[in-house]
This record gives sequence, C-alpha cells and structure tokens, in this order.
Amino acid sequence: MRRHFALSRGPRVPTVRGMDSTARGRLARTLTVVALATAGGMAAQAQAPSPDAAAAASALAAQVRAIAQRVAAQADHAAARHEPPREARVEVDVGSLDPRLKLAPCARIEPQLPPGTRPWGRTRIALRCAEGPVRWQVYLPLTVKVFAPALTAAVPLAAGHEITAADLRLAEVDLAAEPAPVLKDATSAIGRTLDRPLAPGQALRENHLRARVWFAAGESVRVVAAGPGWRIVGEGLALSPGVEGRSVRVRTESGRVLSALPVAEREVEVPL
Repeated sequence: MRRHFALSRGPRVPTVRGMDSTARGRLARTLTVVALATAGGMAAQAQAPSPDAAAAASALAAQVRAIAQRVAAQADHAAARHEPPREARVEVDVGSLDPRLKLAPCARIEPQLPPGTRPWGRTRIALRCAEGPVRWQVYLPLTVKVFAPALTAAVPLAAGHEITAADLRLAEVDLAAEPAPVLKDATSAIGRTLDRPLAPGQALRENHLRARVWFAAGESVRVVAAGPGWRIVGEGLALSPGVEGRSVRVRTESGRVLSALPVAEREVEVPL
C-alpha cells in the first residue's frame, strides 16, 4: 500500500515553466535526504542478517518506506523554518522494492538519482551496495507531485475552441503530472485556439494550444537584435510563415538572409 505525505511548502507563484530554480533545488535536496535516510535504514537492517533471506528482504522494503516518510516530514519542517514561504506544495508517493528481492547484507549503501533522472513526476532512487560480500543495486520508485495554482478548464472544451475568459479558472494542479509547462496568466491564453479537448478541472498547458502564426510569407517584418547594453531594430522580408516556436528565414534590407524566431505580430528576434 502506498502513502502520500507532504514534503515541502513552496511558493504561491511558480513560474510559467512550472517551478522556479530555487524551488527545484529544494526539491532535489529533499530527495537526497530521503535517499540518504533510505540507505541508512537499509544498512542498519543489513548489518543484522537474518537466516531467512526472504523475510529480511521484506523487512528491508518496509523499513525503506517508513524511514523515507519520517525523514521527509522532518525535512519539510526544517525547510519551513529556514526558507521563505513559497506556494508550491510537494507530495511524494514512495513506492516499494520488489518483494522478490533477496538482498545480501551490506555495510554501506550509496544512494543517488540515476543519470538523466530528474526529481519530478515519476522517478526513482538508485541504492547501491558499496561495501558487502555481494555488490548489488536496486531502485526505489517515487512519484513526485508538485501542486500550485494554474489555469484550468472551467467547462468541457473541445478541440478547435477559441478560449475566452469564461472558459478558465485558477485552481491547484499537479505541475509534474505532464512534462509540458502550465499557463498561469489568462492573457496568454485568451483568444488562442485549443489543439486538443480539455475536461473540466484539467490544467491548461502550452502544448494544448495551437501555435500562433504571427505573419505570412512575403510580409514585411520588424527585425530585432539585442545584447548587453545595445539593441538594433531593422526591417526585413519574411521568406516563410512566422509560426510560433519555429525558426523563419528573413531577408534584410541589405539582402542578407537571417534565421530568426517569430515573437509577436510581424516581429522577429535574431538569436545571438
């Protein structure tokens, strides 16, 4: 049986990308604490080997869950005392080790997040026996949920629907449920067209909206290039449609062809 528990209370205003870098760092540190506590509990159990290997493995699995939950709750209280209040509410669902595992005694267990694994959504912690008669490595599954206010559908919305203010409401959602960023500002959604249907209460994410076409091929566009302490603005001719999120080729007044990114109505930015 899995249990849910709160790890930390975070910012009331996460970024459009889901969570700011400080909150993400705090989440990573919390999971590290959980991993260390998990390893400590398993090591303590392994130092007193049982003649019944299956029973020992079952006891290890139970201890992993109990220690992870207890230390995570302690980490939550410490974060509340030492960090400014933020609005993201984090919950972790600690999974179970495979009950078929028969782990050999181990004096030192090293925990880590596997390469390429992020502490977000469904993830896992690797536990490796670094000092024992048999070297082994197991994975403890986790589901990290990050709750914060975001735009959701107030009513059922069909694909192709043009969003209005009445279609949206602000509600707490799990930012980590999907990889695409959520939207928080209604002005960035009103007037846009849905690419897929949304159910009431479902979070509105960037990939739910059709890409905007800022201009057509052959139209004159404003070309902007900027850097630290300087900004250049010129005119150009779009050689292809300006679709949001896609590069477009633009011919400048001097005849040079540039690759730019459409950012607004008949406007592009040149990446430097």
